[in-house]
Amino acid sequence: MKIISINVGVPQSQTYGGQIVFTAGHKTPVPEAMLHLTNFDGDRQADLKNHGGPDKAVCVYSFDHYPHWEEWFGDQLSPGAFSENLTISGLSENEVCIGDVFILGEAVAQITQPRQPCSKLAGKRGRKDLAKAIHENGYSGFYLRVLKEGLVRAGDSFELTTRHPAAVTVSFANSVMYKQRADPDSLHRLLSVPELSAVWRETLSQRI
Repeated sequence: MKIISINVGVPQSQTYGGQIVFTAGHKTPVPEAMLHLTNFDGDRQADLKNHGGPDKAVCVYSFDHYPHWEEWFGDQLSPGAFSENLTISGLSENEVCIGDVFILGEAVAQITQPRQPCSKLAGKRGRKDLAKAIHENGYSGFYLRVLKEGLVRAGDSFELTTRHPAAVTVSFANSVMYKQRADPDSLHRLLSVPELSAVWRETLSQRI
């Protein structure tokens, strides 16, 4: 697995679907960036309630999904098209697990939850049905918490160093959130992973 692109951005006004929104969703590739506990240098979030913080310091998306979306959109896409901080090759949501730990450059980080597509991402791409499509195909991407700060460069490996023993994949977590919403066994299995983000833990606990 390899880092194709590091993408950062700061909040600014954007026009999506004829509406002006304040968002950091438009990100620009950089050759390298220092990763801190809550974000990369040069990267900020506009909506601090739903984005950012220690459990969602880094948004990761697979470049392997881009051919599917280029066909779906009918347009060519560049890294960062899904407002991700890291565009990665060689992974999918059914191969990585909540709690898995990765080395990226000089930093170390851990998967906390799937990425949940929002209306601003749909507006950025000009497709109101984008979130629904992601829920159906599971191409969500995921978030990381930072365990060790450090410099990350485009081209660095994204190396799995510790596989979580519970083996609860990001794909399974997506299924629990959107499809197996009331299945108690699935809810308990996901909630049994201590490394699951606080916001997902709160949401899923309310269903039990």
